[in-house]
Amino acid sequence: MVNSSKNKKIRHFLEIKDFNKDEILYIFERSKFIKEKFKKYEAHMPLHDRTLAMIFEKASTRTRVSFEAGIYQMGGYAINLTSNDSQLGRSEPIEDTARVISRMVDIVMIRTFEQERVRKFAEYSRVPVINGLTNEFHPCQILADIFTFIEHRGSIENKKVAWIGDANNMSYTWLQAAEILGFTLHISAPNGYKLDEKLIKNSSSDILKQFDDPNEACKNVDLVTTDVWTSMGYEAENSKRKAAFENWCVDAKMMSSANDDALFMHCLPAHRGEEVTNEVIEGPKSVVWDEAENRLHVQKALMEFLLLGKL
Repeated sequence: MVNSSKNKKIRHFLEIKDFNKDEILYIFERSKFIKEKFKKYEAHMPLHDRTLAMIFEKASTRTRVSFEAGIYQMGGYAINLTSNDSQLGRSEPIEDTARVISRMVDIVMIRTFEQERVRKFAEYSRVPVINGLTNEFHPCQILADIFTFIEHRGSIENKKVAWIGDANNMSYTWLQAAEILGFTLHISAPNGYKLDEKLIKNSSSDILKQFDDPNEACKNVDLVTTDVWTSMGYEAENSKRKAAFENWCVDAKMMSSANDDALFMHCLPAHRGEEVTNEVIEGPKSVVWDEAENRLHVQKALMEFLLLGKL
């Protein structure tokens, strides 16, 4: 049932910075609680009779399965919409779609192209909106990544994270998380694929450090993470990117530059032999399967928080 209370402030999750440090840490606490119940086959259904609309203008395996399974496990329902089976694919203004859908459901997850689209949807929505991914940000994935790090190594505060790859939605979201949670982010990308200086002009040198050499970026870090060289929507650049990123494959040598107990993460899907070797992704430092599973638990905690507040 849709909560139509006009007095309740609607919270959205469009970027990591939409939440403060205490709220993010609360999400992690609830994720741990929810995951423990899941592993014990104990029901946790605080979202009984709530409906999640999932809008996919960009396809995804992990995003759909984790959100759909998550809302069902918490007692709710999911509706899956794509551009092909909604008016979004027929040029309906996104604000009109938001006005209609948000009168019929309790919460919306949208995975789309420009951040402006999800921002505009949220502006006209009467219910919470979650960014499932845009070209600019991927906040749900970074929540899951950091929760995974905390599970394995404890607090991420004052730790060092190396991002090996281009300036994409993941790297900019990692930067927001570093600024809020107090860890250092090392970034290495080839020329032509580095962070936009206009977007990072206010970033502290204590938080963000950029490296031309990916091996240097990995020195003494606690986590090494990467992504495919060619993200969705940039397939036409595939050959050019393969040549540019040739030396940015995370291999055993690169991992050996990191701390002995450093972890490896990848948001998946992975192209073995390109951005990461099979040896690394299947190796003892890799936690990519925990990372993938944790999308489920973190997003359940996120939906619970957006709909019910702190419990």
